[in-house]
Amino acid sequence: MVLHQLGTVTSGVPQGSVLGPALFSTFIDDMDEGIESFISKFSDSTKLGACVDLLEGRRALQRDLEWLDGWAESNKMKFNQSKCQVLHFGHNNLLQHYRLGRVWLDSAQAERDLGVLVTAAEHEPAVCPGDQESQGDPGLARK
Repeated sequence: MVLHQLGTVTSGVPQGSVLGPALFSTFIDDMDEGIESFISKFSDSTKLGACVDLLEGRRALQRDLEWLDGWAESNKMKFNQSKCQVLHFGHNNLLQHYRLGRVWLDSAQAERDLGVLVTAAEHEPAVCPGDQESQGDPGLARK
């Protein structure tokens, strides 16, 4: 007979359980309420994406990150900010800096998504309506 000592679980669902994924999906179902950007929720991975060639697009993406941080805090959860990165696509990209909570997110050249390596260099430029705005936003930092 093997005895397992259980510790205190402060968040999440038990790994390997049959109901775990369904319970987690139900728990995070309202995460995207009010989000303007594209959001993808898969298991324990959330991806946020938007076309940000204009200043308002950059501000909207930052607002969505602030919303997600507030959602996590109100639901007693935390994003693993060391795994949160920004992947920039397109030519003439301003390489905008974004933050999640109080942490400025690092930029990445590549990201593995469901076993597929996605790199910014291999993508065609993002096509967004409108022209580039030349004014910066003092609330958002650029590289």
